[in-house]
Amino acid sequence: MKKLYKYAGTAILGLSMTSCLGFLDIVPDEIPTSADAFMDEAAIDRFLYSCYAYMPMPAYGSESIDLMTGDEVITAFEHEKFSQFPKGNYTAASPGISYWDTFFQGLRQCYLLINNVGTVTYLSQDKIDAYKTEAEFLIAYYHYLLVRCYGSTILIKEEPDATSSVENYLGRSPLDECVDFVCETFDKAAAGLPTTRTGKDYGRATSIAAKALKAKMLVYAASPLLNSDRYKDVVDSEGNHLFPLTADPSKWTKAKTALEEAITLAKGAGHELYTNTTYGDNTYPKDPVQRSLRFNLLEPGNPDIIWADCRDDGGIKYYGIQNKSLPGGVAAKDPLWNGVSPTWAMLSRFYTENGLPIDEDPEYNFAGRLSTATITDDKNGAVNGKTLYFNLHREPRYYAWIAYESGWFEITDNTSNGTYTSEPTYKDGRLVTGFIIGENSSRGPSLNNMRTSNYAPTCFLNKKGVHPDYKVQTGTQAAPAYPWPLMRMADLYLLYAEACVECNDLSKAKEYLNKIREHAGIPTVETAWQGIADLNQAKLRDIVRRERMIECYLENQNFWDVRRWLMGDECFNRKVQGLKNDATTLETMSQVVTYDFERKFAAHQYLLPIPDSDVRKNPKIKQNPGY
Repeated sequence: MKKLYKYAGTAILGLSMTSCLGFLDIVPDEIPTSADAFMDEAAIDRFLYSCYAYMPMPAYGSESIDLMTGDEVITAFEHEKFSQFPKGNYTAASPGISYWDTFFQGLRQCYLLINNVGTVTYLSQDKIDAYKTEAEFLIAYYHYLLVRCYGSTILIKEEPDATSSVENYLGRSPLDECVDFVCETFDKAAAGLPTTRTGKDYGRATSIAAKALKAKMLVYAASPLLNSDRYKDVVDSEGNHLFPLTADPSKWTKAKTALEEAITLAKGAGHELYTNTTYGDNTYPKDPVQRSLRFNLLEPGNPDIIWADCRDDGGIKYYGIQNKSLPGGVAAKDPLWNGVSPTWAMLSRFYTENGLPIDEDPEYNFAGRLSTATITDDKNGAVNGKTLYFNLHREPRYYAWIAYESGWFEITDNTSNGTYTSEPTYKDGRLVTGFIIGENSSRGPSLNNMRTSNYAPTCFLNKKGVHPDYKVQTGTQAAPAYPWPLMRMADLYLLYAEACVECNDLSKAKEYLNKIREHAGIPTVETAWQGIADLNQAKLRDIVRRERMIECYLENQNFWDVRRWLMGDECFNRKVQGLKNDATTLETMSQVVTYDFERKFAAHQYLLPIPDSDVRKNPKIKQNPGY
């Protein structure tokens, strides 16, 4: 293992409902037993916080492996590190964003805490046990992340010996053993963790988070990627198989049972789907369903969020989803980044107002989806504004999370130095977005001055995760901070519906699907598909997957879900489409075009590569196939 000099800046969020833990400077780990490292409880807290610091930062757009790397969006920021993943340009020699070393460093830090905190004589045994339990949660979590990335992994069950000889190095353990270790460690941690955290402790481990993550680990293990004979020929240096030889349907039963337990405990602790319609200063969106959908990720400590990442990193403030998604301001100027653009594939996933796919709803004019239409409902955009029929008669999540031609983008003007003060389409808390050349969010003011960055490639903008209370100014500024959800009740419900489908418990699957659909303001599956399709196992499997891709849009799930469902070729290995972004009229913009953005996916990329440097150091490590 590398020597660890892991430092992180102080990060306490001054939010209205709760504060978040900070990741504070610690003593280098070469002297973990020094008086400085354990001089008092505050110092031990800092050491504990350092154990969290090796977690990925999912909201950091430039450095996140899974935020903008699925098939949900295309961006104007293809020069940044994250873009190597949708391009397929990563290898074992050059893995791009790699967590292999980082997670093992985090594991070592956790074991250092466990092995040294027990020697502190001024702490009660209860305090010592509490520190150890939290470190055990993180040990389970880092192993969970390793399995999600690499499948079979090295199991670290004790503090690594930095002086160990090569012959004593560990190899990868069989996948089933890895999954069992993760689940057992989460269970052990859950027994000693509090059910909830508030105030300055919000964001630290809880028993509910442990049970939810255990259940999610079992879903991964049961899914087609890992629950098949796909990797049956992968063996270690001694000939032991590292992956299952055949599919085991009973793994879905285990996942279903674990999800039932996690949901029951979460409900008992007060977790539920988000329904608040009073949070936020901006009065828009006014529609209560749209409003709860828009503020769901944004309100700290809301009951839908089971666990959140509270690190208030500068990279997230400036390079996260908010600044990158904000619309342009006055035409011919470039004050904002205006560059996270939903793909045509993602836009087409959203349901109609009847809760059906746009190509299955008999009341939706699918053939005329590219025709020009007039907006007549203020909830959908500027009344009498011109847009595509494609943007009308869609579900509330579409309007809460997507900005389109003549549609609304809820944002707050800063009247002292406002980007939108002189913008005629700004309406006291929301902006009418326009993507035709010369309009506020277009690619350029003229065909002779086309932006190569800071534009919406598909002529649509993302709104999810962007705070309507953002007081926008010209130039780059820190975006409003809020905890980024790592696990929500909606996530659990959809995982449970999926497990129920695979266990052929279709009535229960529909029940939990309907919880999400009713919350999103669309009809139940029974009502929507009545007379249109038979809700058998295969159909419900498709519906659950589509529902998950919609509900969890831009929440770091698509990158992993598509992989575990073995849908990479369908979703990742195709060119991106959208509208014509150099058009000077709505009529010429209204055509689906294919862009010259590189997109590749190969079969071996379902699992991520172990860095070549680590494989060379340890002859017992077997590389994932294809790298």
